[in-house]
Amino acid sequence: MSTVIAVTSGKGGTGKTSLVGAVGSCLAAMGHPTLCIDMDVGLRNLDLTLGLTDRALMDFSDVLQGRCPLERAVVEHPQIQGLFLLTAPLTLPQQITEEDMASLLRLARLSFDYILLDAPAGLGEGYRLAVCDCDRAVVVSTTDASALRDGQRTVSDLLHRGVGQIHLVVNRVQPKLLRKLHTTIDDAMDATGLPLLGVVPEDNRVMLAANQGQPLIRTANKGAAIAYRNIAWRIQGKRVPVMRL
Repeated sequence: MSTVIAVTSGKGGTGKTSLVGAVGSCLAAMGHPTLCIDMDVGLRNLDLTLGLTDRALMDFSDVLQGRCPLERAVVEHPQIQGLFLLTAPLTLPQQITEEDMASLLRLARLSFDYILLDAPAGLGEGYRLAVCDCDRAVVVSTTDASALRDGQRTVSDLLHRGVGQIHLVVNRVQPKLLRKLHTTIDDAMDATGLPLLGVVPEDNRVMLAANQGQPLIRTANKGAAIAYRNIAWRIQGKRVPVMRL
């Protein structure tokens, strides 16, 4: 059965797009056809992360407004079989509704095992479209106090919308900084009130891979790459220990 996962955060800079690209790549490499949808209208970057900028010509508004069928709008990655992208438009037509997006997702469920939606930060229109028909949500936060507080607001909205499963990914973790601040990952879990899906260390290879237009799993096999792989396993229901930092 297909699973739609909205990847959200309260504020920008937490690493949602990197997570969607890396975890989506891992799920596809593990044999699950995976569609990554960029929902960050006007500020899309998922195509850069996946190295598909020159290939992603149609966006989800083209599908919603009947200009292009879904199977033609999605772009498959040339090196990772089963990894697909549907990019965001530069502007969002006013007539697009949550019902329209839910209809698109119902169609996507017929062809993909996993659908990951890269929601924009905050609780605006792109976010509302991203979470309107999701089965699960992942809140991505750093250990920064402002990111955690904004993450709490996102959690409250997701709960209000009745999203069944919500998990936390603590991203860009710097162990030395945590020790100086006398804080822990457990503190982040307490702040958001969410169970932990994964911990990802700060890793320069993430930015390097994005700037090279390569999915992280094609350029690295340690650090954040391992953390993202473990998150992909957990999404599939497998028991994998949390990375020790």
